[in-house]
Amino acid sequence: MKKGLDTSKNRFASTVNQKKEILVTRSSMPPIEEYIEMIRPLWDSHWLTNMGTYHKQLEQNLAAYLETEYISLTSNGHMALELSIQSMKFPAGSEIITTPFTFISTTHAILRNGLIPIFCDIKEDYTIDEDKIEDLITENTVAILPVHVYGNICNIEKIHNIAYKYDLKVIYDAAHAFGEKYHGQGVGRFGDLSIFSFHATKVYNTIEGGAICCRDRKKWEELYNLKNFGIRSEELVVSVGANAKMNEFQAAMGLCNLRHMEEEIEKRKIVWEHYSQLLKNRPEIRLNTYSQDIEPNYAYFPILLESEEKRKQTYARLLEHGVHARKYFYPLTSDAACFKNKYRSVPLVKARDYASRVLVLPLYADLEMADVDRIAELI
Repeated sequence: MKKGLDTSKNRFASTVNQKKEILVTRSSMPPIEEYIEMIRPLWDSHWLTNMGTYHKQLEQNLAAYLETEYISLTSNGHMALELSIQSMKFPAGSEIITTPFTFISTTHAILRNGLIPIFCDIKEDYTIDEDKIEDLITENTVAILPVHVYGNICNIEKIHNIAYKYDLKVIYDAAHAFGEKYHGQGVGRFGDLSIFSFHATKVYNTIEGGAICCRDRKKWEELYNLKNFGIRSEELVVSVGANAKMNEFQAAMGLCNLRHMEEEIEKRKIVWEHYSQLLKNRPEIRLNTYSQDIEPNYAYFPILLESEEKRKQTYARLLEHGVHARKYFYPLTSDAACFKNKYRSVPLVKARDYASRVLVLPLYADLEMADVDRIAELI
């Protein structure tokens, strides 16, 4: 009789647990008291935007943390990328070689600058295949826009050599790589510019927000003008610009979250390693592994299933049990509906194959090990 009661309990607990919704990510937030104390002075100063105290402090702290000379904060990651491209003053109709295996923002930032994206296939680690870049260079090529994907870092050395050979600019989309190091150096140091997203779903967030890393004061000043209408004083507007400033509430959140980054990444690492231990011996699943040259931030846990049909089944099974995985990135940006099949003929064999089979599992700092166990068991 007692054995029967224990079984009933277990079944009840299992039923309750399966109703729990688990999203693919969850925003990291500091203790509420810490954030309230941080924003309390704003009620005294009433200085909520326009490069206030917290904005300036966060630029300094992030420059130190990311080991880069200058940082320009923006309202979001997309504007960081769009303004970065704009700051290069490329002729209209010029071509930028980039990857289709990324968030749509990367492609839109090129197009909204009146430029043409030239899509390059990817390699095993989901980043741009640097061995295919040279074949895509034409007399109209002005830049390469690679993306660090799932925390995997592009082959920076080869991309640098290609850019130097053909006199091209390099702008890195480092939205997935906050806090990472490559060969012991912060990833924001590479390329002519590197951009980060501080969206609420990222390892590090300022609610919304972004940043551009650059090497010299002149470029920083130019980016300042672009994000603030070109306004330098009450009576002086030196250039045409947009409104892409980070406000003080965002900057305050960023200052708070930056204090907890080591703890945040360590917690993510524990979740990442637990997933890896549970799924590593499954021949039908390929796990993402980091190069020894990278100090990762454990932002994502992608798995590559053996077929598109298996991905479809796995996605549906997880969703049925309240687990929200993501087909990240599917479709490729080149194949988005807004382009009306314009790029469908571009040979992106590996990118399209991986996009049809990849599934990103839930991962965030406070994801419970029991939930990781359940997700692995469902898979």
